[in-house]
Amino acid sequence: MSIEFGLDTFGDITRDTDGELLSGAQTIRNVVAQAELADTVGVDFFGVGEHHRKEFAVSSPEMVLAAIAARTDHIRLGTAVTVLSSDDPVRVFERFSTLDAVSNGRAEVVLGRGSFIESFPLFGYDLRDYDALFEQKLELFVELLKEEPVTWSGTMRASLEDANVFPKTKKGLRTWVGVGGSPESVVRVARHGLGLMLAIIGGPAHRFKPFVDLYHRSVASFGTTSHPISVHSPGHIAETDAEAWDAAYSGFEAMNNTIGRERGWPAYSRARFQNDVGPEGAIYSGSPDRVAAKIADTITTLGLGRFDLKYATGTLSHESMLRSIELYGTEVIPRVKRILDAQD
Repeated sequence: MSIEFGLDTFGDITRDTDGELLSGAQTIRNVVAQAELADTVGVDFFGVGEHHRKEFAVSSPEMVLAAIAARTDHIRLGTAVTVLSSDDPVRVFERFSTLDAVSNGRAEVVLGRGSFIESFPLFGYDLRDYDALFEQKLELFVELLKEEPVTWSGTMRASLEDANVFPKTKKGLRTWVGVGGSPESVVRVARHGLGLMLAIIGGPAHRFKPFVDLYHRSVASFGTTSHPISVHSPGHIAETDAEAWDAAYSGFEAMNNTIGRERGWPAYSRARFQNDVGPEGAIYSGSPDRVAAKIADTITTLGLGRFDLKYATGTLSHESMLRSIELYGTEVIPRVKRILDAQD
């Protein structure tokens, strides 16, 4: 099976060379430049996440992806993730089918319930409907993927009667669902015949093997279409382990402590970071050799079809991220492929 390699970003607000925070606008322009580089070094996919808070610049990933589409040639473009629960499935499909047209068939979408909740009050949704919103909207989105007139009814949005949605895509819209580790979510993905993307942001990859097995069993039980499984995990690459860790730590510390204050997490520490970059952690950071070996092990352990490295975390500089992207495409991906070929 051919393995795909992607890069994900949430458009984290970064610092310039003087240590000053960049504007959201400059951060977005930097994301476009990062995607251009990813295209030139042979990365297969570039994902842009949706957030509605000050730490992240991108609230409308489709707009950013459209700009990227106009300046790239080969790389597939999608989200990481689209918060379907607080959006409208018809509008989401229309935006991504439009992106598919702009990019000449390179669009895909990763749907999710949202690990952050800012979008719910922002767009007038009640958090008490968190589960029902996603279930019903995903159900409608799956119908829209057939690209035929849709008749649908539910309690979370207006019903549709023989509704046709435009534009149509070139070859269908590849759709994944991001899952953080809930068995019920894995079964839902399988029931709808969509791709499973596991967000592994803590702990060893092998801890998620039961979810992979559950997905395959559920697909067989429902008789739906099986898709390659993908993993999304954070990391940073530099010429040496020490250089990568020194560059990445402050960004991980800042992001973990910001979110941790809201969620009751303990303060982040260098000791925890070093554990996270080790074999039992979920951060893929270090030299190309170290990162390649860890990615190859994850692909083999979970039987993946794609690995996405979330290369932007916290205030890591644009220049450091560009170098990480370059090393990922020119050094890490070829090394991973050689390791996997040697196992065959």
